[in-house]
Amino acid sequence: MKRALLLVLAFILGFQPVRAQEAKRLLLLAQGPDGHPPATHEYLPGLSILQKLLAQTPGVKTTLVKADEPWRDGPDLLDQADGAVIFLSEGAKWLSQDPRRLAACERLAKRKGALVGLHWGIGTKDAKNIDAFVKLVGACHGGPDRKYKVVSETAHVADARHPIARGIKDFKARDEFYYFLKLPKLDKIQPILQVPIDGKSETVCWAFERPDGGRSFGFSGLHFHENWSLPEYRRLVTQGVLWALNVPIPEAGVDVSLVR
Repeated sequence: MKRALLLVLAFILGFQPVRAQEAKRLLLLAQGPDGHPPATHEYLPGLSILQKLLAQTPGVKTTLVKADEPWRDGPDLLDQADGAVIFLSEGAKWLSQDPRRLAACERLAKRKGALVGLHWGIGTKDAKNIDAFVKLVGACHGGPDRKYKVVSETAHVADARHPIARGIKDFKARDEFYYFLKLPKLDKIQPILQVPIDGKSETVCWAFERPDGGRSFGFSGLHFHENWSLPEYRRLVTQGVLWALNVPIPEAGVDVSLVR
């Protein structure tokens, strides 16, 4: 009888429903207008599109946050998140402007959280903000020698085998790209997209497997809001975020046709 009861108990336990994996919590950090002309540096509208794109992937829960200064509740929100997308003005300056904010991002990195920087969200005019940002995101458009240029060129996929590049082929784009980026001393940056600028192939998009075991993704394009209409841009950014979150990416790439 005792053996029979044990068998019944084992049968019941064996068929307990598997608890669904908890969704990854992602902060989409934007700001209001920063003085650039309309249709450029459209942080909130751009991240609203990204939020819709990510909503198609189960297991990712996004929160769109207006992170204008002083953003006092920022450190607490970061401590509750599994990742953050920084699409705002002078992101490297913004990161170091509040010591509590920087510390919260460093804690996020130690938890192997995702860190993503887009366009001016990877930048700073003051070089003192570069090092802290590079350690977390992998590259920075910073300092008095920073370079940027509006070009109409074919963007080349640097590594078609990388998961971020799935479903993406070389494409034509007009954008203001940041280049001549500041990189870490130990170069672990994986170029994803390169654009010819002034006769040289420049990396404008990268993946970074951080020494802490987490992942970061950056893209220096997206100056013009209209570029969200490019399916390659929508797929590139969406898959970059998913890769940083360590969420599987379909072999054929994510479907971006339903969101424009």
